[in-house]
Amino acid sequence: MQKIAAGNWKMNGLSNSLSEISLLAERHATSDVRILICPPFTVLSKACDLDDRTEIGAQNCHISQSGPHTGEISAQMIAELGATHVIVGHSERRAENGETDAIVLKKSTSVQQEGLTPIVCIGETLDQRENGQTLAIIGAQLDGSLSSEAGKSPIVIAYEPVWAIGTGHVPSMYEIAQVHEFCRCQLKQRFGDTAMSIPLLYGGSVKATNAAEIFALPNVNGALVGGASLKADDFSKIITALEDA
Repeated sequence: MQKIAAGNWKMNGLSNSLSEISLLAERHATSDVRILICPPFTVLSKACDLDDRTEIGAQNCHISQSGPHTGEISAQMIAELGATHVIVGHSERRAENGETDAIVLKKSTSVQQEGLTPIVCIGETLDQRENGQTLAIIGAQLDGSLSSEAGKSPIVIAYEPVWAIGTGHVPSMYEIAQVHEFCRCQLKQRFGDTAMSIPLLYGGSVKATNAAEIFALPNVNGALVGGASLKADDFSKIITALEDA
């Protein structure tokens, strides 16, 4: 299974931040980990033009490939720049932009149609966790966000409990392992043996101090990292932990 260390810069980073990507590439030139950075759209083109082994992804796209959608970016446009991945269904977009599973499904389908790899984010809120609804919510999001054909093209699933993103709070190792095992089983039911090659990432306050323990869990094939991916010094430690896992 391919190991993936993906960094989501969110609304952070200017042109001078791209040196962090180059520094990562230098430090991990012979790594067996697939390193991916998803910068803001303003520097996406420049990031794609960097001459190093780090892959570049976008943080979002529109469901359509073109049309009267002011301020939007299509998967087709992202592909033309040379990016390889697109994050879809991040909890911040689900909450702030009202993105439903149906919308995420359309986005992930659009991304795959352009030969890109969607990183489909799923995760429960704290209320849902405390009410014992975690697996039901995760199951519904997986079912609603992936088409029946999704397994025929590259795809990545990222489990990010909403209450752990940027808070410093991390689920127990048992809780992370439970959800990742559940996801693997759900994917196998839908896509058969193909599901064994779909990377499952964990996201939510991943940092150097907990990365090794998280990566030692079964069915955790990498991480989708937020704030800790902004600086090469911080992200490099997480990548090293994944290399050693």
